[in-house]
Amino acid sequence: MENSNIEKNQEKFIELFNEYIKREGAENLLDWLINSDFFTAPASSKFHSAYEGGLCEHSLKVFYRFVKLLKMEYGENFTDSISMESVAIIALLHDVCKVDFYKTEYRNVKVDGQWIQVPYYSVEDKLPYGHGEKSVYIIGSFIKLSREEAISINWHGGGFDDRVRGGSYAMSEAYYKFPNAMIFHSADMMATYLDEKR
Repeated sequence: MENSNIEKNQEKFIELFNEYIKREGAENLLDWLINSDFFTAPASSKFHSAYEGGLCEHSLKVFYRFVKLLKMEYGENFTDSISMESVAIIALLHDVCKVDFYKTEYRNVKVDGQWIQVPYYSVEDKLPYGHGEKSVYIIGSFIKLSREEAISINWHGGGFDDRVRGGSYAMSEAYYKFPNAMIFHSADMMATYLDEKR
């Protein structure tokens, strides 16, 4: 991604964050994000938005998808069901678990008969706490999350979550009790598979 797009996405993220997230500790959380690799990190090592700035871009796309799906489900007055602050917290911050998570390495690839080194992302998990639950843990160290926010972020991976693949039924219960968590999972999947590229 070009540096100008990275900067535009960072500006938009900060604008949305400041517009909607007013909770005590939010300033410290935003400072932490700004001083981390959040705005330059990829969203994944190879699956979606696996390029510099992909994580912030993904978070913005998920935010817009979430708003769109909430309007489809509840109508224009969807904020009677969930506040814009909760929408912003859930969508913009769901993947903070990926901060300081990827590192750039190099491998040899043969191109036109010549070996060259090409960069790729690998995972170096310095806080092996899981995925969604790791985001909840990190966010919760700055701001207090509502139960719905924590559940939505915790289970945003849906069937890709290792706990589900291991046989846990907790996600299903979470989606029944907090339907907006299921809507958010759908927003994350739609942004990943419809709005982004590998």
